Amino acid sequence: MQRTLIVLGPVKIIGFCLAITLFELLTYMASDMIMPAMLGVVQEFEADARHVPNAFNLYLIGGVCLQWLIGPLSDRFGRRRLLLIGCALFGVAITAATATRSIEAFNVLRLIQGMGLGFVVAVSYPALQEVFREGDAVRLMALLGNVALLSPLLAPLLGSLLLEWLSWRQLFFGLGFATALAWLLLLSCMPETIGAQRNDGVHLAPTPLSLRHVLRRYAALLHNRTFLSASLALGFMSLPLIAWIGLAPLLLMQWKGLSAVEYGLWQIPVFAAVIVGNLLLDRLLPTHALPRLIRLALWPYCLGLLALLGSMLTDESVPALVTALAVYAVGLGMSNAVLYRIALFASDDSKGLVSAMIGMLSIAVMGAGGWLMATLGSGASLELFGLWAAIGGLLCLPLLQRVLRT
Repeated sequence: MQRTLIVLGPVKIIGFCLAITLFELLTYMASDMIMPAMLGVVQEFEADARHVPNAFNLYLIGGVCLQWLIGPLSDRFGRRRLLLIGCALFGVAITAATATRSIEAFNVLRLIQGMGLGFVVAVSYPALQEVFREGDAVRLMALLGNVALLSPLLAPLLGSLLLEWLSWRQLFFGLGFATALAWLLLLSCMPETIGAQRNDGVHLAPTPLSLRHVLRRYAALLHNRTFLSASLALGFMSLPLIAWIGLAPLLLMQWKGLSAVEYGLWQIPVFAAVIVGNLLLDRLLPTHALPRLIRLALWPYCLGLLALLGSMLTDESVPALVTALAVYAVGLGMSNAVLYRIALFASDDSKGLVSAMIGMLSIAVMGAGGWLMATLGSGASLELFGLWAAIGGLLCLPLLQRVLRT
């Protein structure tokens, strides 16, 4: 039996999967692998250290600023065309960073680079679902989920090691070269799913683009209390982890005097704990309802944040902070996918549009929260980071209470 819903040869199937995986990996690597180099960037441009977390937050904001439009555009003009445009835009912005001469130009390019995340979520994920049969599509989505987890686990350490031999400009050039390879793979192997004849009898016709209709559907989602609470809770639950990614170079390298390699090694316990939480979720999922899973996950989640708050008041040390973050990250790993599913099915609207709105709301919370924490001085001391990270993470509790009630 044909494994795909659109007739493709084995070489093109493999090339398409590799292209999608490589593009997603590069969008995450461009965020996480560059963080150890950010101190060098601001020093070269003689800029304030506040630009270290700002550049990361701009990358996140770039991921949501066009996502609302990318999905409907791909419904109208085709997935292949939009993904090729998105990959090219990402590659050009990455490569252009090698020629920047000011922190302002660098930050603008970080915003544009972040838009690559929007193309991954809004275009490549639906394309996989439309090319492969259900079982294979689920397996491929699981693989892409692991890529998303492994990048923040390994990329900071990899970036730290590469900086021993390369400059930050050469890192960007290498990412740009890899993006060019991903674009060529997409060009040669990605099929068009919109308007294609599928062997299951389904014909996905282009959807007329009506911005007024799209905006009305987004407005309806904002009036759905369960959806809104779940989406915002996703942002607040991930905020301490996102803030750690953005502020860790300042906290560990600038203020604690650790080397780039030591900085990378301290990332491993935190992101490994997220993977542990995902594995626990996989074991508990067959025997527990979704609300029960969230309640179980709140134990390590809240315990970790309270430990983070307490440890910074009594023992302002890197091991205590990382241990508390790791406990919190187990709870995050157990609950994140569950809460995402609850948000996704809180509305009967098309899942592409709902998924885009979830991404916009949650990433907006993370980006704004990370910027506010940096403004309040969280990058200047472990104590202030622990205080604001714990408070930001605990803000999800009233939202979760509303979700679990309904």
